[in-house]
Amino acid sequence: MGANAGSIVDNAGRHKGAKAVKESEPHKDSIRSQNERKILRAAELEFVRHGYKGTSMQAIADRADLPKANIHYYFKSKAKLYSCMLENITELWNSTLAEISEGDNPAQVLTRYIRTKVEMSMTYPEASKIYAMEIIQGAPHLHDHLRKRTRQWMREKVRIIESWIVQGKMNPVDPTHLIFLIWSSTQHYADFNTQVLTITNQLEYEQEDIDQITRFLCEVILGGCGLQPDLTVLGSC
Repeated sequence: MGANAGSIVDNAGRHKGAKAVKESEPHKDSIRSQNERKILRAAELEFVRHGYKGTSMQAIADRADLPKANIHYYFKSKAKLYSCMLENITELWNSTLAEISEGDNPAQVLTRYIRTKVEMSMTYPEASKIYAMEIIQGAPHLHDHLRKRTRQWMREKVRIIESWIVQGKMNPVDPTHLIFLIWSSTQHYADFNTQVLTITNQLEYEQEDIDQITRFLCEVILGGCGLQPDLTVLGSC
């Protein structure tokens, strides 16, 4: 599997700022959704190459092969387009750990989460790099989303992990830093893919690399939690 197989925004659905489309206009809705995904993908590629300041709406329009007026129709400004892209990235990442409960098996949940995060990082490296650059710069466009949505998401997951610890399902580790560790270790392979690939003398990640890295991270991280990776989730890794 190559590193540039697709865009993380392709799976993120319609952005919140899009104007509502009547249910009686499914064709129009389909065109809107397709154009938004096309624009978001083009924006992702431009922002990761040129940064926020170095990217113009015209450049995004050219890459999307759409008139500049269409870009402004769906996204009123570059700032709104950039914020929407970042929020889509965050929401998609967070959705991978959405449906968990106190009754779940932590080994299964954490194995699945790590595997999904590795696959996303290697398949959509541009999205991870844009997010990293935004955070390094102090999250000027994502601060409110982090403070409201992501903070609440973290509190909910921490509460569930703490319940697993109380139930004796896993070692007493710090839930917040456990999640931070998973984020940093999985996204490293996207944010620093040039370093990793150069040192390992590769041109791009292959499926074998994704499987090997997933298994390694699962064994190390879950081992520190007193757990064994769930082999049914790892599959052929």
